Amino acid sequence: MHESIILPTLGLHSYTAMMIYIIIGLTAIAVFMSKRFTVVPGKFQSVLELVVDLFTGLLDETVGHKGRAYLPFILTFAIYIVVSNFMGLVPGLHPPTANLNTTFGLSIIVFMATHYVGVKEHGMKYFKHFMGPVWWLAPLIIPIEIIGHLARPASLALRLFGNMMGHEQIDSVLLILMPVAYPLLLLTSVLGIIVFLIQAFIFSLLSMMYLGGAVEDSH
Repeated sequence: MHESIILPTLGLHSYTAMMIYIIIGLTAIAVFMSKRFTVVPGKFQSVLELVVDLFTGLLDETVGHKGRAYLPFILTFAIYIVVSNFMGLVPGLHPPTANLNTTFGLSIIVFMATHYVGVKEHGMKYFKHFMGPVWWLAPLIIPIEIIGHLARPASLALRLFGNMMGHEQIDSVLLILMPVAYPLLLLTSVLGIIVFLIQAFIFSLLSMMYLGGAVEDSH
């Protein structure tokens, strides 16, 4: 499914091309908007500030007083995922998040960042929590901890990919049945918007929780 898009793919896979277009677009918008923020915010700036306040509050709750340092990291993921998801509503464009390579890439970044933060905060003592509360349980706890941590990126990637690919598949079937299926297509589009936002929020929230676990004192 999905071999081409309405934009030039430059010889790349359509999902990869879309990912590059989104990154370039978001970068350009960020540079443009950064020079236009004012003390008295307009409507768009007010919305952005509400989003920032929401994520700041969530980071304070899940990570603690050090959480705000990771706001740019988490917010970048959230914005990229939301924009990528919404590409599924534009005819002729494909959401990069409907491709497993993209979602696994995002998840692996979160996985690596989590352990980097853990080592940064606690040094090599961070890895003590993989051994359990007492040394003689280490042979049992270490494999369990490793499997649990490796399952995190898989869970993040498959959850986001599954929801986005499922929406794409449903839309493709309904488009074949047009115009009879127009009411259903409209309904799935509305439901899709809700799913797009929820999936971006869940991915971001779980990432915050993983970071919070790494920042906490090792146990």
